[in-house]
Formats: sequence, structure tokens, C-alpha cells
Amino acid sequence: MLVVIGETGSGKTTQVTQYLAEAGYTTKGKIGCTQPRRVAAMSVAKRVAEEFACRLGEEVGYAIRFEDCTGPDTVIKYMTDGMLLREILLDENLSHYSVIMLDEAHERTIHTDVLFGILKKLLKRRPDLRLIFTSATLDADKFSGKQPESDYLDAALITVLQIHLTEPEGDILLFLTGQEDIDSACQSLYEKMKNLGKNVPELIILPVYSALPSEMQSRIFDPPSPGTRKVVVATNIAEASLTIYGIYYVVDPAFAKQNVYNPKQGLESLVITPISQASSKPRAGCAGRTGPGKCYRLYTESAYLNEMPPTSIPEIQRINLGMTTLTMKAMGISDLLSFDFMDPPQPQALISAMEQFYSLGAFDQEGLLTKLGRKMAEFPLEPPLSKMLLASVDLGCSYEILTMIAMIQTGNIFYRPREKQSQAEQKRSKFFQPEGDHLMLLAVYEAWKAKNFSGQWCFENFIQSRSLRRAHDVRKQLLSIMDKYKLDVVSAGKNLMKIRKAITAGFFFHGARKDPQEGYRTLVENQPVYIHPSSALFQRQPDWVIYHDLVMTAKEYMREVTVIDPKWLVDLAPRFFKVADPTRMSKRKRQECIEPLYDRYHKPNSWHLSKRRA
Repeated sequence: MLVVIGETGSGKTTQVTQYLAEAGYTTKGKIGCTQPRRVAAMSVAKRVAEEFACRLGEEVGYAIRFEDCTGPDTVIKYMTDGMLLREILLDENLSHYSVIMLDEAHERTIHTDVLFGILKKLLKRRPDLRLIFTSATLDADKFSGKQPESDYLDAALITVLQIHLTEPEGDILLFLTGQEDIDSACQSLYEKMKNLGKNVPELIILPVYSALPSEMQSRIFDPPSPGTRKVVVATNIAEASLTIYGIYYVVDPAFAKQNVYNPKQGLESLVITPISQASSKPRAGCAGRTGPGKCYRLYTESAYLNEMPPTSIPEIQRINLGMTTLTMKAMGISDLLSFDFMDPPQPQALISAMEQFYSLGAFDQEGLLTKLGRKMAEFPLEPPLSKMLLASVDLGCSYEILTMIAMIQTGNIFYRPREKQSQAEQKRSKFFQPEGDHLMLLAVYEAWKAKNFSGQWCFENFIQSRSLRRAHDVRKQLLSIMDKYKLDVVSAGKNLMKIRKAITAGFFFHGARKDPQEGYRTLVENQPVYIHPSSALFQRQPDWVIYHDLVMTAKEYMREVTVIDPKWLVDLAPRFFKVADPTRMSKRKRQECIEPLYDRYHKPNSWHLSKRRA
């Protein structure tokens, strides 16, 4: 086992794999290199294939969820860390690999942390396997003694303009926290540049975040025209493994969005937090990858030392452990609480995940995997989605549910150009369905299919054609898994109740009831939530709904919302819901009153501590 620490841009990701291939390691098996992000795995593989003088997918390829660009000749394989975890599920000895390289290990994703423990055990069975962990250096640079900036967004934009007006040629990279900040910053920069007049050199403003169409994301790699300068406004997607040629200036406000899961409430939230000291180094390094550069850090030495943690909190200690728990159980790792994690997760987070699987029917009362649980583990989906798909087979609507799940996997399919927002909204509203957003996604896909999968139709309706093509590919891969396990693909026709029941079967713990005063209340924790303004149900506000997830902005908003009948909750999730005590219904106006079985799910007892260890 080898640990490699090197400066950002030193070639850890792109060169080490090639050195290993030249040294003959590919004669004994493939060289696998993991990346924490899909876009990094794809872009790095493309770069290495060019240097290796081969087509992408031949000797050098990549594998991400729902996309495998490798072949029988592939000897260097880049992949997300989650994909390597799934390979271990199929081949516990990784017999086709001679070297495994966990890149960007300092990012501490949940999959990387689990891989640490699994690969340590694997070395005892396979002493010939070589493991390499790579990371950026953690040395602290000196900082200026200026005052901290109170408005980081405004300060960042002023800094970008100062660089553009006073510094020599070279492109700029600005780190911001997410889509909302980035869109706002790009609009503000556009207005500021417009006010400066025509005598100022052109500044090409290029946003990049995951929901942006890929054709717009790829523009960040295009060199600007002579006499112009580009500014790339990005999330931390640009922090590691992506080399954008021509970047000489980096503006770093030192904030990022992190996904934080509350196991007690069962809620995930995107929270803006200061980055770690470890993350500040690769951000600065982005300015020096292709030549000497400068990093403008909008924070003080005091903030660096006192407010920014030395390293990021590992994902395993702050996100939902559902999919990881199911995968580990399917690997035969029964005692999760005693697993050799580098940084153990909170016991309550593991217990919460196991409770969820018991209620889904994936675990039995002893905490062991059921037949249903084993089937769920075969799908590369979050457990509620795999349960929803398997339930749809029994309900006779798997054709429609396959499409909905594929559409959900692709993220936001609609886009709203700044200059045509009202037109985009009008087109979008034509797809609204009274039953909710899942049916709206189905309607979009079916309309696209009816137009023979036309790209022009997508353009006319302000829909991201690449997102629909990806949904089409995901659907085909899910179909192949269905065929493998002889699961029927049946259409519900016009019986939309079957479809809504299947959604409820997977997401019953995401139920919410209309609050007479304002918004909704979740059924599990009585949490105040609201239908997202972009939802097809925003104007309708039905009494009972199921949502796919929650996003925290000004309020806690439900996304991908569908109308349900509360009776379904008890019918489809008897381990989780019951009809409320009639003696406590005097103040309730509705006949149906459903509540969770709190005595089972929210009180520590011997079942939590003993049987779930089994």
C-alpha cells in the first residue's frame, strides 16, 4: 500500500496510471483509478486516452453510474468510487485488477471511506494487489492581513472585475456555492460589464454546475478569442481533477455547500459552510496548473486558523447511509457497527438506515437481508427507488415507473434562459399533471418519444436534450437488470392509481399532510414543509402528498411531489404506519388519520442494540 501526496496539477491522476502501465502492471490485470465525481472520471479518462494515443473506451476508459465506456482491451479504467464498490459486490477479490488507486482521498467521500476498510481486508487475501492512495498537499500558505469580507459574493465580483481591469492576460476561476449563487453572480457580472462601456475588453462569463446542460458546461474548456478574457464561475466541481487551460487567477471566498443528513428527522439539507484548510490548497492550485498564477483568498489568516477545519467532515459522518448500508449487507458484512471505518459514522445514522430497511421490507426482525432486500441491492439506485420499482412489478405499472426513475436520475430536465424565462415557464406548464410531478416527468418522456426522440422538440420546449438522452440510456440499463432477474415490464395504461401506489410503496416515509394554517407537516416528525414553486402542484395544494426529497433554501421545500390517498400508507407500509387512536381524533376534521409507529422507530430498545448488530 502506497500513499502519494503531491501538489494540485502535478499529474497524480493522469500520469501515475500511465507510469504503472509502462512498468508492466497491466500484464497482471487492469489499473483502476477512482474519482469522487462523475465529471472528473469522464474528463480525466478522455485526457489520458489522448496521451495514450487510443480512442476513449479502448485501452483507456471510464465507468460511472449508468454509463460504461470501457471494452475488452481496457487496461486503465477511471471510475467513480461508488462504481468500484459495486464491482466488489460482484467480485469480492477484484480479480481483474492488479492496481487500485483511490484518487483525491482527502475528499473523504462515503464510498472512499468504505473502500478503505474493505480494501484493507482484501490485501490479506490478495497480497499481489497494489493499493495507492493519492491526495493534495495540506501545507498552509501565508495570507494577507486584510479584514474579512462581510458580503463574500459582492467581494468576489469586485475582485473579478479588478483582475480583469488591472492584471495581465489570463483567465479567471471563481468558486461559489451552488446554482443560485452562480446564476446571480453571472447576471450581476454581465450588468457590471455592460455599465463599464464598450472600451473595456470583453469578459466572457461561463457558469458551470451539475444541472447545467453538458454542451454549456463544455464551453469552459474553449480558449477565449484574442483580446478577451473568460471567467469560469463554478462550484467545487472545479476544485480537483479538472484542468481548465488558461486559468491564471483564482478567486476563493472559502465557502461550499454540503449535504447534511439528520437521522432523527430523516431530513437532508444543503448547508453553506466554510471549506476546510485541506480544500483551500487545491483551489489555489487551480491557478498554477498551466503556468504561474495568483489566488485571491477572500478570508484572513485568523479565519483560516480558527474557522476553517483542518480537513472536511467525512461524508460518512454527515449523509444518509441508506444505500451504503444495503450494499455492505449484500456483501456479507453483517456487523456494521463494528466495521473498520476510518472515521466511524454516528451509530444513530446506521440505526436509522436499518430502521428504514426494516420498514421497506429489506431487513427482517433480526436485521438480516430478506429476498426483497437482495433484489433491491442489485439495482444501482437509492433504496426507496429500488423498492418503488419492485413494487411496481406487483402492481402492474413497471413500464411507467422505469421511466420516472430514469428521469429522476438525470436531475433537472428543464432550463430557463435568462432572456426567455416567461416563454420557458409557459412551455413547462403544458406538461403539468394534476396527480403531481412524477406523472409530469412521465408525460415529458412520452411526448419526446412520440416525437421520435427529437432534439429540435427539446429545444422548442426548453428541455435539456442531453438529460432526456441520459434518461433513455438509464432506462435501458434498468430494463436489462429487469430482464436478468425475469421481472415483468407491464404498463398500467390509464390506471394512474397503480403508479401513485408504487411511488407510495417506496417513499411512504416521505409523506406530508396539509397544515390548516400554512404549508404542510411531515408525517414522521411533524416538520413544517412547503411544495416547491416549480412543482406542478404548487397552485393546487392537495391534502396528502408524497415527496422525493427536501431542499432547504428560504424554507424547507418538497420536490417531485405526488398526490396520494392516506389509506395507502397503512396498506403499503404496515410496519411504519397505523390508523391513529380514535379517542384522539375529536379535533381532527379528516376521517382518515395516519401516524407513524413512534414506539418502534424512535425509542432506543434492545432490538436496536442487539438484533441489529446481527
